[in-house]
Amino acid sequence: MESAIKEVIRMSLPTLVIVVTILLIMRVTLYFKSDRSKICIHEELFGLCFVVYLLILFQLVTSQDMVAYGGTNFIPFREILRYDPGTEGFYRQVLGNIILFIPFGYFVTSYCKIKDLGTITLVSFLSSLVIEVTQRFIGRSFDVDDILLNVVGGIIGFLLYIGLSAIKNHLPKFLRKDWIYNVLSITLIVLGIIYVVKIL
Repeated sequence: MESAIKEVIRMSLPTLVIVVTILLIMRVTLYFKSDRSKICIHEELFGLCFVVYLLILFQLVTSQDMVAYGGTNFIPFREILRYDPGTEGFYRQVLGNIILFIPFGYFVTSYCKIKDLGTITLVSFLSSLVIEVTQRFIGRSFDVDDILLNVVGGIIGFLLYIGLSAIKNHLPKFLRKDWIYNVLSITLIVLGIIYVVKIL
């Protein structure tokens, strides 16, 4: 699993550096050209993380496991049941597809202010369907099981957002200050960068 993460990061790194640098330059320019009091570091970093996630998602769904021909699976659970729990295939194909869409569910719920399970299920389904159809035309396979697993991941991300929001709303007022979330966000970003540098 770690080797797969390394490979994805290596392939995504040039695109991430270029896009993130351009976004940072644009945001700094906007900061000096507008009302500086409106900036909120943790919200800015949250938006940047969403962009980074989408870029990595694009890299994963368009470049990984490329084959010379595409295939199709329209039978639900057929591919899922091929892998025994605990095997590398299970972690990569089953858990991997779920984990892949957990951030999607989290970010989309936050930005779209989604409050019901039906909406995030539909959004996750349509987004995953677009990915699978696109993959079919670039030499990869269309797999209905991937869609099902992605939807599960999107729902988990939705529930995670709802749960964390509920916890945040019940915290004492001094723990809901922006500066606390700014420090926490910066700390997490720094730890993430250290992790990336360490595994490369």
